Amino acid sequence: MKIFLTGATGLIGGTIAAKLLAAGHSVRGLVRDSERGALLAKKGIEPVVGTLDHLDTLSSEARAADATLNTANADNPFAADAIVNALKGSGKTLIHTSGSTIVGDHSAGEYPSATYHEDLRRPIPLPEKCSRIATDTLVCASATEGVRSMVLCPTLVYGTGLGVRTVGPQVMNFVKLAQERGQPCHIGAGKNIWSHIHVEDCADAYLLALEKAQPGAYYFLTNGEASWVEMAQAIGRLLGLGEKTGTIRNVDAVRRWGAPFAHAMGGNSRLSSAKAKAELGWKPHRKSILHDIEFGSFRQALAAG
Repeated sequence: MKIFLTGATGLIGGTIAAKLLAAGHSVRGLVRDSERGALLAKKGIEPVVGTLDHLDTLSSEARAADATLNTANADNPFAADAIVNALKGSGKTLIHTSGSTIVGDHSAGEYPSATYHEDLRRPIPLPEKCSRIATDTLVCASATEGVRSMVLCPTLVYGTGLGVRTVGPQVMNFVKLAQERGQPCHIGAGKNIWSHIHVEDCADAYLLALEKAQPGAYYFLTNGEASWVEMAQAIGRLLGLGEKTGTIRNVDAVRRWGAPFAHAMGGNSRLSSAKAKAELGWKPHRKSILHDIEFGSFRQALAAG
């Protein structure tokens, strides 16, 4: 199968691409410039130079492919709309990637929250997530217009990526903060909880969705959860700083990382992937994020400099 993939140099996209190639598919990957295109070529991916703002490129590549996997910016409705319009009436597959902060909150680390399931009524979304949810709705609705469309919504992704990018930024930002302060830290009290998913388990779900998912399907992807206190303690063990944690105030986190990241990492994002497991036969099995922080991808990233 000929696959067009956006986000090909990212943690999720690069790992999906590696697994697609191993399964015998061919992959054309969107990349910003020829220099990064050369990195894709070394991985066996045919580079397509462009960005999500090159709507004509997205349209033509989607039409030429058997399936399009959008794993780039989940907050770009224009790119998603261009791909949807290009595929209307074709019966071809579109897998769009969302993100689990669509059920987030602004707890600033002060309290845990409930778990939300994809087949239950969701809470009222935060204002900053309305566009993302509208984009997800647009993609799923195109199933009524001749597109085999679906949305996959990973939670906090961790683990060693198989592509150009090998580690995600979320936890690594807190690793760097701990190195600077000499103590692992969390936003506020760190009571907030995040669901998480290993990047290879995540990629396995995409390949199963490519094969099995029905048009209009929507799946959350998770296989565990941890509080940010627990993750900070794991960072402390990783760096040899001990398990005593400190606090970064929400206002300081916003100044350091910007409001979107700080509010997301200080909030709760708890989900269930029961539907994906039942309908796709998906069986995530990698070790938890706490194990990975202490012994896996983050230790490898630090060793590599």
